[in-house]
Amino acid sequence: MPAMDLQEMLTKSIWGRNLGPAELNRVLRDARERGVTAGDAIVRRGEPAEHWCGLIQGFGKMSVGSAEGRETSLTSIASGGWFGEGTLIKRGSWQYDAVALRDCRVALLPRDTFEWLRASSLPFNHHLQVLMSARMGQFIARLCDDRLLDSTGRVAHCLAGLFSPELYPEPGSFIDIRQAELGQMAGVSRQRANRALQLLEERGLVRVERRGIEVLDLAGLRAC
Repeated sequence: MPAMDLQEMLTKSIWGRNLGPAELNRVLRDARERGVTAGDAIVRRGEPAEHWCGLIQGFGKMSVGSAEGRETSLTSIASGGWFGEGTLIKRGSWQYDAVALRDCRVALLPRDTFEWLRASSLPFNHHLQVLMSARMGQFIARLCDDRLLDSTGRVAHCLAGLFSPELYPEPGSFIDIRQAELGQMAGVSRQRANRALQLLEERGLVRVERRGIEVLDLAGLRAC
């Protein structure tokens, strides 16, 4: 499948499809694209939030760390997803690091344009409400998963989260993701992620391919 360009990503996004012509034209005029190399920061904790961020291509992970080097993963983001709306609304600084797990192409919508949409577009505000509710549910689920589930359950729920229709436009059944990337997102080692996927495949929930993972039973993944 050919990679999307910035314009296609914006017009096909869940919120972009519901904008009026004048609103969409301003978004297309103001948005910019930035490349981020694997391992580098998409946003850094403590820096002022100046853009709403979306992934045109790639995967990222949000986390917080301590001065002693300890790190806690908060959530993940895949192609087609957007993040940072809560920080922009508060006009604050980033409270977490978002790191690229592979080379990423990032869409940046300036804060002024974001606020203009909030002031002028009712559908955009409705989308933000749905998005923030889904994100809160994701954070709560991640907290419960980390405390209550084994590595197989954590990998299953992390994978299922990448197919959320509230966060990603028209998710299909296949995702181009490496096992090491999924392990980083789920907060488990590559070896545990590999074993978890083997078990999930034995249960008929996924099919692991060289190019990625085919989800055969999304409800089953969510029930793990």
